[in-house]
Amino acid sequence: MTKINKVRGMNDLVPREIDAWQMAEGSIKKIFKNYGFKEIRLPIIEKTDLFTRGVGQATDIVNKEMYSFEDKGGESLSLRPEGTAGCVRAALDNDLIRVDSPRLWYMGPMFRYERPQKGRSRQFHQASAESFGIEGPYSDAELILVSSNIWKELGLSKTIDLEINSLGNKETRDSYKKSLKEYFMDLKNELDEDSLRQLNDNPLRILDSKVIEIKNLLEGAPVISDYLDLESKEHQLVLKEILDSNKIDYIENPRLVRGLDYYNKTVFEWKSSQLGSQDTVCGGGRYDSLVEELGGRSCPAAGFSIGLERLVLLLEETETSFNQKAKRCSFVALGEEAIVKSISIAEQLRNEIRNIEFVLNFENTSASSQLKKAIKSNSNYALIVGEQELKDNTIGLKDLSSETEQQTLNIKDLIEQLKNIN
Repeated sequence: MTKINKVRGMNDLVPREIDAWQMAEGSIKKIFKNYGFKEIRLPIIEKTDLFTRGVGQATDIVNKEMYSFEDKGGESLSLRPEGTAGCVRAALDNDLIRVDSPRLWYMGPMFRYERPQKGRSRQFHQASAESFGIEGPYSDAELILVSSNIWKELGLSKTIDLEINSLGNKETRDSYKKSLKEYFMDLKNELDEDSLRQLNDNPLRILDSKVIEIKNLLEGAPVISDYLDLESKEHQLVLKEILDSNKIDYIENPRLVRGLDYYNKTVFEWKSSQLGSQDTVCGGGRYDSLVEELGGRSCPAAGFSIGLERLVLLLEETETSFNQKAKRCSFVALGEEAIVKSISIAEQLRNEIRNIEFVLNFENTSASSQLKKAIKSNSNYALIVGEQELKDNTIGLKDLSSETEQQTLNIKDLIEQLKNIN
């Protein structure tokens, strides 16, 4: 029969890759908890209208990248291309915003139909934090501090740089869009197809272009800071004061926009030069009008999302020690009686010791074959149960990382020795 391959751009995560993912996810969850963020779990499929209204009809995500389909009832549904709109919908559906100013986090797969490349897949994963009900720049600052502490936890602080900008209010953006459109109309013949489309739909999107020729044209373009309203300027000033007082370095990038239409005032991105053109590891900002846009009462809000594929790539590029995993002991059981005995010993060890993996081998092969397999699986120790060990009610302990002699121990002494392993 013909082999069925994976869908293009939707990748498996196999056991040899999981350690880095678990380290990243565990560190993120730890920091979210430290700041009082509570987990929320969201559906992968939402009504398409949620994204056309929330993300923006003129964005590439809605225009070109969504996986949308009609269900059997004729309703248009979409695999979620991002999480914020769904989080706002869930907060409204479950009356979370009215009774509280919730801090929420979630983690999981998102879907966009775009060209797969390094750090970008059609099924990708994000970890996100959203903060509702807080006016002023304080939640912006807290979110930046949250993300900064995630990098510290993962040992990546020296490899990721923070860029910030302000998109002001609606009037700011309308004036700036008009100015941008006038600027690019004179350069119309030099724009690529995407930029020409964005020129009419939303010229702010041109600022996010990754095309070198378009980036060069941006050198002479007007900057949004010249159009900011007084409130947005003050908001940005206080944010910078908070970042300065907490020793958070940042670059003010007047060209920084986000790929979604709901942002206003603060936007920020954490970038790494070690990732090539797909250099943004984390991005976020304020979206004060989104809750009202999706049917709720006016509510200030801010959030960010971390691209987990890019974060894991960065961990691998910087050789972060995610391979410092739990110690592993593999059983070498010689004969059927030894296999049965090993099962009982392993259960006893697992009940007494939580920070070591105990792996059984049921293949009933030679001692040398089982030892080779244990070494290949990166086990630290072999626990040997053979004819003599069965007779004496003992276990052999062999350190696979050194040339030291094999020890023979009773179960009590083995437990005490394994407990002292770092």
